[in-house]
Amino acid sequence: MTDFIRSRPLFSGIVALVLLFILFSAFPIVSETRQAVVVQFGKPTRILGATQAGLNYRIPFVENLVWIDKRVQSVDMERQQVLSTDQRRLEVDAFARYRIVDPLLMYIRARDETRLQAALVPILGSEIRNELGKQPFAALLSPERQGVMENVRSSLDRVAAQYGARIIDVRIKKADLPDGTPLQSAFDRMRSAREQEARSIRAEGAKRAQIIRAEADAEAARVYANSFGKDADFYEFYRAMQSYQITFLGDGNSPAAGTNIILSPQNDYLKEFTGRGR
Repeated sequence: MTDFIRSRPLFSGIVALVLLFILFSAFPIVSETRQAVVVQFGKPTRILGATQAGLNYRIPFVENLVWIDKRVQSVDMERQQVLSTDQRRLEVDAFARYRIVDPLLMYIRARDETRLQAALVPILGSEIRNELGKQPFAALLSPERQGVMENVRSSLDRVAAQYGARIIDVRIKKADLPDGTPLQSAFDRMRSAREQEARSIRAEGAKRAQIIRAEADAEAARVYANSFGKDADFYEFYRAMQSYQITFLGDGNSPAAGTNIILSPQNDYLKEFTGRGR
């Protein structure tokens, strides 16, 4: 044997390399982040690394390995427009995070991770349109959409379970109004709505103020009537003094300064000055 190896060193080296390759391929090392489906003549037989990583075995050239990532992965949805219930458009860019929990089912349904992602992308887009399309425009731009995204996650998870995957989360990366005239029109509508709301609030406030002022005046008149009704002469004198103040000094809003009034001393209006009222 030694003479044979020495006489044919090139052939011996090739044979050694082939044997090493077969040896290493027969005992694959599965890392903590991956698992493998063992496929024999196109039929999956067992899973390597599903519960424990390390050194495993397979039959070279008979059993093939399909590697599957055990970590959380993400799939991005293509940017698309969503129509709200009030017929307004919003451009949405979303993504979903998932983990493969049944590699055998995933291999049977999708064969590999690339095909799995290709299957999830249109489903994610469809669920986003369906759920966001049930909401008004204002809700799509507010924190209320978090509950909507949970509905999207649940719906997508039911579909992903058919491929041996579990949806962990669905998020919207970006939600914008369309560029150009629709965007400006939306801003104008929002501004008009807020201005109308402000006018309504001011009108309601003015109405309540008038009601409160009228109730206060009525209460004051009642108190005056109860107080001065006990002495009619004093009440008449008090009211005359109020009239003189408004006539000669003004009521505070329209001062009487600069106004000349010529009256006879015997005028009934001035009777309180002369004592003729008592």
